[in-house]
Amino acid sequence: MTVLAVFHSTVRLEEKLLLEAARTKGVEVRLRDIREEVLDPRSFPLDFDVALERSVSTVKGDYLIAFLESLGAPVINTAAVARACGDKFQTSLLLERAGVPTPRFALAFGLEPARAAVARLGGYPVVVKPPLGSWGRLLAKINDDDALEAVLEHKDVLGTPPQKAFYIQEFVRKPGRDVRAFVFGRETRCAIARESAHWITNTARGGSARNYPLTAELRDVCARAAAAVGEGLLAVDLFETPDGLTVNEVNHTMEFRNSEMPTGYPIAGAVVDYALARAKGRA
Repeated sequence: MTVLAVFHSTVRLEEKLLLEAARTKGVEVRLRDIREEVLDPRSFPLDFDVALERSVSTVKGDYLIAFLESLGAPVINTAAVARACGDKFQTSLLLERAGVPTPRFALAFGLEPARAAVARLGGYPVVVKPPLGSWGRLLAKINDDDALEAVLEHKDVLGTPPQKAFYIQEFVRKPGRDVRAFVFGRETRCAIARESAHWITNTARGGSARNYPLTAELRDVCARAAAAVGEGLLAVDLFETPDGLTVNEVNHTMEFRNSEMPTGYPIAGAVVDYALARAKGRA
């Protein structure tokens, strides 16, 4: 019997769905709280065939993935994919280099360079976001120079070191929604539209989800985005624009609690199947 280890920091609904799907498939699951682990390469128990990294903490998850890979254990996602997706600036660079449609962006370390970046991106409004972060937190829509100065001063004085790197993105006028697609390898299995009256449409911020059709364009753009970051189990966030779909971010520890019902697709079961294939060297 294949043994699946699920490393977590909080057992969310996603982890419960994964446990249920694994047990239905006859897969033995070992829940391991990453906060209680001792990452000692000489004594760490590799009592599993494949691992899923599901930590809420990006820092803890990244260290765990690197550690498991150093021991030769298969882990989803890989350290390379985690690095590519965990930092929004790094993700944007990879998408840009691969020719994947993505909003214009720049990084600056001070107010005057940030003002210059805004001008090069076409002027206000722009979005300032932390390079490291999730759930739509600490995003700011900047409408004028006064707001830019205030937000950057707060980040510079009160923020952590990553907050002092100012990631600036052009503001994309989306039609009250964005799109999240669930990609396995390079294959898009299902997608949702996240709708909200607010310009931030994350379901973590109150956005509602409904099924989104898997068009040829969506499949193509998502496959190219997945290839750019190294493939794996990914949630690709996209905007609809007059020129077509553009990739905003790629997430490597995807949340799907609000997506199985509207799409009708068993995401948790598909994640378990992907992990089993990885254990057998087929994914």
